Amino acid sequence: MNANRRGFLKTSIASTTAVAAGAMATVQSADAKSAGKGARVAAPAMAKGLKLLNFRRGDHFELGVMTERGVLDVAKAARQLKLRAPTTTDDVIQNGDQGLGALVSRALATGSKELFMDEAKIEYGPGVTNPEKIVCVGLNYARHARETNNPIPKLPILFNKFNSTLNAHRGTVRVSAVPAEKFDYEAELVIVMGRRASNVSEAEALSYVFGYATGNDFTARDLQSRSSQWMIGKNSDGFGPVGPYIVCADVAGNADNLKIETLVNGEVRQSSNTNDMVFNCAQIVSYASKLFTLEAGDIIFTGTPEGVIAGYPKDKQVWLKPGDKLMTRIERLGDLEFSLV
Repeated sequence: MNANRRGFLKTSIASTTAVAAGAMATVQSADAKSAGKGARVAAPAMAKGLKLLNFRRGDHFELGVMTERGVLDVAKAARQLKLRAPTTTDDVIQNGDQGLGALVSRALATGSKELFMDEAKIEYGPGVTNPEKIVCVGLNYARHARETNNPIPKLPILFNKFNSTLNAHRGTVRVSAVPAEKFDYEAELVIVMGRRASNVSEAEALSYVFGYATGNDFTARDLQSRSSQWMIGKNSDGFGPVGPYIVCADVAGNADNLKIETLVNGEVRQSSNTNDMVFNCAQIVSYASKLFTLEAGDIIFTGTPEGVIAGYPKDKQVWLKPGDKLMTRIERLGDLEFSLV
């Protein structure tokens, strides 16, 4: 083959490659636009070593990090230190660390005190604000199944909540606006997914988890029992408090062995350990991922332990009412407080 011919082929191949690359970029751009702003990254670089939160600023939520100096105002720190940073917990979970770990280290070492806020003075947002999916597991504590006269499940019982149920630490649940009377608490460990998970094994499942949070699967039992489907008893506005923090998996440690409690007006009503779960975190993530793809930012309520009002003898069932104050606490994850109005 002569030199001119080789040169022509190289030029043609390069041109074809460039056109193909341009076409692919156009397709990817179109895909991204069609997916919208909420499109998930398959495998973002997960943040580590942090306790994240959302706090209200004006009409929107911004990212904070709980530290020994107080709550770091991430946006303010990024401006002062001239570093890049994500904007909300959803941004961190769905799109990766984006320099957040380095920013926190720098702020703790050299940042001014104005970068840190008093936790008591902030208004919390939900731990996550825009999960693509909220998956829930029913009857997942052995003693809870027995107290409600149900058999121990052979497979995880899955149902869902909607984003409109999401609520915050120190938030309120407007039970007075719900056409129901039998309101009940359900303390729950919440799994926060950090990578796209499809058909993953139990052995690898936890590597897809970003972190964990304290949650409460608040329930209207009389709505729940209207049919075999639990949805309407679980999905009134505000029925899914999550927070105060999203705790990265490396900080939370073994989530299958954490003390979990609910208090109503200061009285302990639930007191158990996540080691009573019928299906542990890895089993739940693996099982769900074989039925549908879990995306970064999806959350899973993993079930509630014994002590719910529905498990009391009928003559001792005193349902929750406006004015009641609840606290759900999970070891190493924080105390989630909310009240009923």
